[in-house]
Amino acid sequence: QVQCVESGEALVQPGGSLRLSCAVSGSFFDQYVMGWYRQAPGKQRELVARITSAGVKIYEDFVKGRFTLSRDVAKNMVSLQMNSLKSEDTAVYYCNRWPARNNDWGQGTQVTVSS
Repeated sequence: QVQCVESGEALVQPGGSLRLSCAVSGSFFDQYVMGWYRQAPGKQRELVARITSAGVKIYEDFVKGRFTLSRDVAKNMVSLQMNSLKSEDTAVYYCNRWPARNNDWGQGTQVTVSS
């Protein structure tokens, strides 16, 4: 089992930027494919982006060109830089392995995009 602790909660205006971080426990972090997910009110949780152990980044279409994923193997951390935020990006954001493991979900961090 892996523990994921997300941080970076904020209220941001449309067009603004925000950086989320996720601290990941576990001895094999460098081998994991890590993903960022989000769940908007009344909607199912969805994948936002993932990064492989080789550093290959894969983004969902709705964030391409706006969000950037990175990982720091030395610190067991995964970050999500979000630019040009839109109101529809409002959600609770989570990190987890990909594919997600049910036991690894953390509390998530709230991102609210509103004027």
